Order: sequence, then C-alpha cells, then structure tokens
Amino acid sequence: MAAIDGPRVQARSGKPKQLVVFLHGYGADGADLIEIGRQWRAFLPDADFVAPHAPDRCAASPTGRQWFPLTMRDPNERWVGANQATPVLEQFLETELKRRNLPPSALALVGFSQGTMMALHVGLRRPTAPFAIVGYSGLLVVPPDANTEKLAAEIKSRPPVLLIHGDQDDLIPPQALFHASSGLAALGVPVECHISHGIGHGIDQEGLRHGGEFLMRRYGLRA
Repeated sequence: MAAIDGPRVQARSGKPKQLVVFLHGYGADGADLIEIGRQWRAFLPDADFVAPHAPDRCAASPTGRQWFPLTMRDPNERWVGANQATPVLEQFLETELKRRNLPPSALALVGFSQGTMMALHVGLRRPTAPFAIVGYSGLLVVPPDANTEKLAAEIKSRPPVLLIHGDQDDLIPPQALFHASSGLAALGVPVECHISHGIGHGIDQEGLRHGGEFLMRRYGLRA
C-alpha cells in the first residue's frame, strides 16, 4: 500500500495539540485546501494542518488526484471506492498522529466534495472519535440499496459534524446536505448545517468562518 503525503502548515504556537487533516475533492490535490489552514491558525493556534494528495491520478484531470474513480455509471462506485481508499488514508492518519505524539481524539477531518465523502466514511469508523468533522459540498456515502442497518453496524464513533453547502451547487445538489444530515441524525451523530447562499460548488468566506469556529468550539476553545 503506497503512502500518501501533502503540503503542511505548522501550528502557530510551534507545539501542536491538534491535527487537522484536509481531504481535497475529485481532480484536485492537497494544495487546493492547505491555505485554509493558514486562515484557521487564528481559531486553532495549537493545530498542525496537513492536506494529503489522494493516492490515485485522476482520469478526468491528468494533473489532479482522486480518492476513487467517478464514472457515474455504477450506482455503487462511491461505496466501493470509499472502502478501497480507506486503508491508505487510515495509515496516513495514524502516522501523522504518532509523529506528533497526539491521541486519536486530537484529530479533526475537513473535506471538500469527494473529500467530504472520505472524511465522513473514515471518521465515523474510527474507534476513537475525531473531535470534529467538517464537510463542504459533499454527501454521505451509503451502502448499496441504502442498507441503513449495514451502515449503522459499521459506525464506531459519533463525532460532531458540520455540513456546509452552496445553494447554487449544480455538481452535488444542496439536497445532498439534507440527505446527509438526516442520515447522520438517524445514526445518532450530532450534526449542524449551514447553507451558503449564492454559492456553487465551492467555499465562501462565510463558510470558512463557520468551519473554523466549529472546530474551535468542538475542541473546547473560546474566541
């Protein structure tokens, strides 16, 4: 299993107490999100930020990466792909936590689009819950035939989740936020939502502020 890596932003304090991992979208790479870490140092001065490049080259974007292929021809490809990509991401998370001598509870996952799918898929299955998951413009990957019993049986932790979506998103419609939030709530996962008005498949400054403040609150910090 090939290791993954990506750009990093060190804790402003120089002594990391948290690790925030950004998971980019389909056809992008870690550089697409790592600058958010520089902005969020104001919220989490003791956090290291890292944005690994997904393990596979993207067929639709030769210079980009993918966590798993998206052909839109197989209704189960997200489920199969997320499961196949999980081991390499889990290995990365464990290595990064160990490198900093941090407990699993010091981890937060932040995803965009396909990265949100991975953040939810992996984060809910970790034995120790991340202190937060923030998902932008994504969705909750469910088993074939929407087998909720199978999904519930796989959940190991219930970290607080914030979902943010643009109301003008024509790639992953904003209805995906409501499907994900209801699915998470049914699993007993605490979830908050924010709709970014006038925003398509992207992240605006208001969404960034909400995400940073959510991480700060979930770690027990005050503004």
